[in-house]
Amino acid sequence: MQISPPKHLAPFIRHYIFLENSEEEPKNVRLFTDGSTGLILSGNMNLYSHISVDRMPLSFFYGALHSYRDFYSKGRFSLLAVVFQPYFFNILLKVSAKEIRNQIISAEDVLHDQLHPFQEKLFNRTDPLSVINSLNIFFTEFLSAEIGSDYHLIRGVQQYILQNKGSVSSRELEKFTGYSERHLERKFENYMGLSPKKYSGITRLHYFLSLINKGIGDENMTGLSYHAGYADQSHLIRDFKTSTGLTPKEYLKTENKMAVNFIEL
Repeated sequence: MQISPPKHLAPFIRHYIFLENSEEEPKNVRLFTDGSTGLILSGNMNLYSHISVDRMPLSFFYGALHSYRDFYSKGRFSLLAVVFQPYFFNILLKVSAKEIRNQIISAEDVLHDQLHPFQEKLFNRTDPLSVINSLNIFFTEFLSAEIGSDYHLIRGVQQYILQNKGSVSSRELEKFTGYSERHLERKFENYMGLSPKKYSGITRLHYFLSLINKGIGDENMTGLSYHAGYADQSHLIRDFKTSTGLTPKEYLKTENKMAVNFIEL
């Protein structure tokens, strides 16, 4: 279930996603980069990291990913993902997004007990829409504070990249912003956790994903790769595998896509 935020929060929160696993059998799942940061909330998390084999915190923030992270479940779990616009992490936690990219941070370590009421509601199986409404109020209160002066610049650059589906050169960004490539890169990484070039590549990849998820057959894969701005199909496959750990054909064969970038292996 994917829910959009209210209009005043849309520049900061992309959407909410409620996911539930009602089976006892272990599952392997993969979260791969879409350029976003976010918050995972749960009252009964049974999710473990493949890297450290540690149990994930009940609730945690994740920074911008360069590629993908694998997890596995032990039994039933339900979770609510709050998918941020990348720069919201910087605004919410007052930290450089560059410092926490590719990292998982326990929500309790930074917000202490402020998220406990939401975790309790999820544990008690409260209607997810009710929890989301409460979160909208929570985030609105955060946004009553002053937002950094660079926010409008970074959001403008992000929208420019999205509108051009990731096919943007450094020279075009210099012309659009009036900043040198290096100066813009420093500002962008501080808010977004990624360089403009990396974010453009992720945007191009997800534009390609949107095309193949429309049910396009394998015979059109080459044409779609050119349409998405790739120089050739080998370039596409290399980028795709780096970001997702899969080839496009392997991704298409994945049966359970819990979200476009959260899949069961």
